[in-house]
Amino acid sequence: MVDVDPEQTPSSDEPTSDASEKASKKKKKGNFWKELPVLILVAFGLAFGIQIFLGRVYMIPSESMETTLHGCTDCYGDRVLVDKVTYRFTEPSPGDVIVFRGPPAWQNDFVSNEPGNPVSQGLSWLGSLIGLPSANEEDFVKRVIAVGGQTVKCCDDQNRVTVNGKPLDEPYKHFDEGTPAEQESFEEIKIPDGMLFVLGDNRNHSCDSRCQGQGGLNGLVPVNDVIGKARVIVLPPSRWGGVTDHNPQVVSMGAPGWQQSIPMGLGIVAAWPLLLLGRRVRDRFRR
Repeated sequence: MVDVDPEQTPSSDEPTSDASEKASKKKKKGNFWKELPVLILVAFGLAFGIQIFLGRVYMIPSESMETTLHGCTDCYGDRVLVDKVTYRFTEPSPGDVIVFRGPPAWQNDFVSNEPGNPVSQGLSWLGSLIGLPSANEEDFVKRVIAVGGQTVKCCDDQNRVTVNGKPLDEPYKHFDEGTPAEQESFEEIKIPDGMLFVLGDNRNHSCDSRCQGQGGLNGLVPVNDVIGKARVIVLPPSRWGGVTDHNPQVVSMGAPGWQQSIPMGLGIVAAWPLLLLGRRVRDRFRR
């Protein structure tokens, strides 16, 4: 006969290992659902703050900045990181590619397909808060050609835009294949202080300071309407790279390659957390 130690005999009152594991899982699950609203609020707060004060990813919806920035109908346009900090300390300079709010006289050269039902509109609005880029008919992207105090005109005997009588060096300028590499002429205009004269790189497929508001003073952009400077193409990966800010009014030697790669590296590092954060929150909602 074998003696059995009563202390080693499992009691029916004690929970089994399976029961303990189930209770632990329930507890973890309960904690997750309690923490989820806090995580979502923190994510929204961080994303909103970053977009307001530091930078935001914008989608390029039109071809007016080809080939610097890619945008076309029914295709995957470039997603560009726009720096909102630089112009808090300095003003836009010739050659900068800027995103700005359209002045009252301006009309955008594209029409976005807005969601038709309230649910889709709400999700689109939430997506914009957490960094998911979307086309905005009120925002424009163009290149600064001349600033306050300068006189701009087109064209000289070699079909070049001139500022203060001197021709510009514009390596970024683009003409579609099969079309004449000639720019449309416009009358000389003196830029008032606090205003900008902007053009699209795809020179003959861009409605800009030459034609918006019938041109002239109505086509100029107030410095106060500038949102930020386009720094880096972050999506798609095949087009990763910095956005050139070559000053067309100055012909100088280019910076070393390692210096040119700095904005691209910093931009990608800064933009990806915004995109990943937006996607994670969106996936949480879907679950």
